[in-house]
Parts: sequence; structure tokens; C-alpha cells
Amino acid sequence: MKAVFTILLAMTMISALAQPGRATTEKKTFSRTTSISQSIQAEPAAIWSLLTNAKDFSNWNSTVISIEGEIALKEKIRLKSTLDSTRTFKLKVKEFVPNERLVWGDAMGERVYTLQKQGDATIFSMSEKIGGFMFPLFANKIPPFDESFEQFTADLKKAAEK
Repeated sequence: MKAVFTILLAMTMISALAQPGRATTEKKTFSRTTSISQSIQAEPAAIWSLLTNAKDFSNWNSTVISIEGEIALKEKIRLKSTLDSTRTFKLKVKEFVPNERLVWGDAMGERVYTLQKQGDATIFSMSEKIGGFMFPLFANKIPPFDESFEQFTADLKKAAEK
């Protein structure tokens, strides 16, 4: 529980420093974390529906080529991204709290999506941390995520606010 609290606190601090809809990246020797936060004029359930429908993901999200599998707790998905269209990312859904929190990842990292109701809007946050002991050896081969995160968030906002 302490680890979850620490992660949420860190995400809140990162979100507070960032401009809405603008990604920030923190680079360390053994990791890199990219985060973004955006207010969306939609209910959490509407946003959650978009984030968890693998079949239609690429219809609204221009940063994703395809997702195969079911986005549900402990399920495995196969994701193709525009950042590297030649690679299929094999990910496991690690957390699944409807309308609040979704986490998927692999041995190299995790992507965390959170939804928090605020008045008539929902604060959407996305953060991805990649790294590990061997990270410095290949870090320069991984493209930056900032632009992709900003496009993902803009696409989500547009789809959810329809």
C-alpha cells in the first residue's frame, strides 16, 4: 500500500508541475519517466470505455496502430505503436480499477492511466516509466515519448468530449 501511495504522490507532483496537455520527461541513469495530465470534459466512465476497448483503440488514437487481446486484469495484450511500427509490445494488464486506474507493462516498464473526477470534468493522467539495470546501454535507442503522449492525450480528449 505504501508503494501505491508513493506512486500516486509522485504522479500528483509531476502533474502539478506540468502544463495541461504537455508532456514532461524526467531522465535518470537507470530510468526515464514521461508524464502528462489533461482536464477532459467527460465522465470517467466515458474515458474508461475508450481506454479499455482494445478493438476500437486505433480508431480514436492516432499513436496506436493496433491492440490485440482484452484489456482486463491479468490479461496479455499485443500493442503496435507508431513510435516503432516494426515492433509488437507484449504487455500484461497489472491493475484494473474501473473508471479510476489502469496499469499495463512488461519487464522494462509500466504505463499508468488514472482518472479523477473534478467537478464537471475528469483529470486524465498518463505516466510511463521505463528502465532497469541495463537501461543505460540502450536508452539512446528509445525515442522520446513526449510528442506521442501529447498526441495520445489530445486524441483521447477529442474522442471523449464528442
